[in-house]
Amino acid sequence: MPSLRDYRDRISSVKSTKKITSAMKMVAAAKLKKAQDQAEASQPYARAMAQMLSRVAAGVTAGTGPKLLVGTGRDEKYLLVVVTSDRGLAGAFNANLVRLAQQEITRLQGEGKQVKVVCAGRKARDLIKRTHKDAIIESFTGITGGKNVDYADANKILEVIMSEFDKGEVDVCHLIYNEFHSVLTQRPRSQQLIPFAQVEDSNVNDNKDKDDEVSREPASPYAFEPNEEEILSRLLPKNMGVQIFRALLDSSAGEQAARMTAMDNATRNAGERIKDLTLIYNRARQAYITKELIEIISGAEAV
Repeated sequence: MPSLRDYRDRISSVKSTKKITSAMKMVAAAKLKKAQDQAEASQPYARAMAQMLSRVAAGVTAGTGPKLLVGTGRDEKYLLVVVTSDRGLAGAFNANLVRLAQQEITRLQGEGKQVKVVCAGRKARDLIKRTHKDAIIESFTGITGGKNVDYADANKILEVIMSEFDKGEVDVCHLIYNEFHSVLTQRPRSQQLIPFAQVEDSNVNDNKDKDDEVSREPASPYAFEPNEEEILSRLLPKNMGVQIFRALLDSSAGEQAARMTAMDNATRNAGERIKDLTLIYNRARQAYITKELIEIISGAEAV
């Protein structure tokens, strides 16, 4: 049975842990505001750019256009860009994302595909290395969480993707990251970068449910200068950079939100544990005092 000293040491240890988790919660909360503002500000721009390119791509003859739009015509070589944080203590933030990436790698390899992985974040590198070490071709650390996310970091990842694509080593590229929805919600998402996946314009049919009898005038055709193919060849790489930058910002904000939530739960649990240990300590102390009193009384009666 543990002694009273053991209980006191245990209570002291949990109190120290509580101070650490409480401090980490406050640090994460302080970093979250700025990261959240940046992530939420980037989402409308990234969405609007993808929609604009989709409208331009709709005017291109099927099967023609830049390779980033139509693809290589093959479906054999995949490149997965996995974005996580560099540090842990953020609940299941990294584990859920890496699990999705590992499942995707396993599925593609099971179908006979060649899979390569670019890791953005130390956790992605360390966890994927355990199961698919040979698939990792490049890894980046220190680009999320610890400092302000810069577009130059996204450009470094883009350069690796374009280098592999230009060498004919990539047919399909997917970006896997935690999409930031709110402080309590970050969802793992897989977004196709190559070939360009057209998205639905949110401005189309906004009012279709209000009045089904409203007639619509046909949309005026766009006139492009230069032509659509040249515009797409220039803007598609930029769009990839924007989408990667958005993923980095979302991951940075999601990491701080997940860490703040995890440290808040840890602090609460530590407080509950301190209460439980204090109660056990008091009971043990009372039992010890009662035992000594019984021994003293028994000894006195024996005399």
